[in-house]
Amino acid sequence: MSSEFTSLISQPVLSIASHNYLSLESNLQELPMYDFGVDISCTCIELANYLEKYPQLPGVVLIERGKFLGMISRRRILEFFIRPFGQELFAKANLRELYSYARTEILLLPETTTILTAMQHTLKRSPELFPEPIVVQTETNTYKLLDIHDLNLAAWQIRGIETQVRYERSQAQMIQNDKMARLGRLVDGVAHEILDPVGFIWGNLTYISKYSQDLLKLIAAYAEDLPQSSATINYLKEEIEFDFLEEDLAKALTSAHTGAERLKKLVTSLQNFCHIDEIYPKPVDINACIDGIILLLKSRLKGEIEIVKKYGKVPPVSCFMGQLHQVLMNIFSQTVDGLLDEAVRQQFQQESCHNSNQPQIVITTAVISQTANQPNVPDSRWVCISIVDNSPGMSEESQKQILDSFSTDKRADIETSLGVSYRIITARHGGKLDFRSQVGVGSEFKILLPLV
Repeated sequence: MSSEFTSLISQPVLSIASHNYLSLESNLQELPMYDFGVDISCTCIELANYLEKYPQLPGVVLIERGKFLGMISRRRILEFFIRPFGQELFAKANLRELYSYARTEILLLPETTTILTAMQHTLKRSPELFPEPIVVQTETNTYKLLDIHDLNLAAWQIRGIETQVRYERSQAQMIQNDKMARLGRLVDGVAHEILDPVGFIWGNLTYISKYSQDLLKLIAAYAEDLPQSSATINYLKEEIEFDFLEEDLAKALTSAHTGAERLKKLVTSLQNFCHIDEIYPKPVDINACIDGIILLLKSRLKGEIEIVKKYGKVPPVSCFMGQLHQVLMNIFSQTVDGLLDEAVRQQFQQESCHNSNQPQIVITTAVISQTANQPNVPDSRWVCISIVDNSPGMSEESQKQILDSFSTDKRADIETSLGVSYRIITARHGGKLDFRSQVGVGSEFKILLPLV
């Protein structure tokens, strides 16, 4: 080989990478690539001899004056050489002349591109270009060639990993669903057992209140007819503190009535939360659903968080009540956790400038309309549930994690409660779940459910 040819063609270098440690987020850097650059002034016959010496090379990277010009694959070079009179035509020609005939559209990707994304790009190419190698640009602006077969092998391996992960997730989800279904039935049975004595107390409190009032009237009538009561009766009145008893009896009955009513609402909310959905959705009162979730979370609020309700006149929405309760519980838990963490932080740091702002959650429900912007298509009507807090807001990283859990393109290793909520609203109910947060202002979750 001549010294001139040696200066025009660089020694091919293969970067070796193992497929044993590929993951769902692996990129092109982890695959074997060929670093082989050829100057455009090199002759075709010299390049053909060099490709014969290295049969694994998928092609060559063309360089002109030290800069990247393009790529010619081994397949394209062989196509021109096996044509009639091909060897005579290109034997003494240089690569510039060959490239003018053999130039094709190349796929140029940065080395940080994930393997699955790169595979999607290759599948979008025309069939005749599919076997062509991929040009990979490194961070140092050098260019390497990736054989399409190596990419296919890695992509299929990752698909196998993804299938295994999905299978394990589905198995875990089935076990979790069965566990939650059994727990729901258990809670529903316990709630029924609690409701029976509560109903008994609730029903009899009205009669007890009436009977006590009648007895007090009878005692008052005796006092009028017998103004000179005996010493024994006067002593007994003083011993039982009759005046205080007469005044406090009504308050005690009212308190018992309030406690029984609260217990009844709490158990009913627990039943609704553990409700096992049927095959078809049913009309649900959205405002009542929100009230039930707030009642279940009341023990965590402890008066530290103010709940502001701005309920609108919302018609019943056809949905799966148990799943809707799960979504509301997930969102409220996320919001309450953020507010309580901030309250604790302020308490330790003694930030007086922020202590005056009481943690607050504003809940708004309303019916909204969205214009179709298409002829002969009616406007859509939605029930909007807005949950806004005055927390310090989330960082961009935290917001990205939540939005990634919403995305179907992202493959999170751990299923989050907000990700489950997003799929329940969008896939199961045909609705929308939006999230936004601003540092120093707060966060907002907005649920849109379609009205048929």
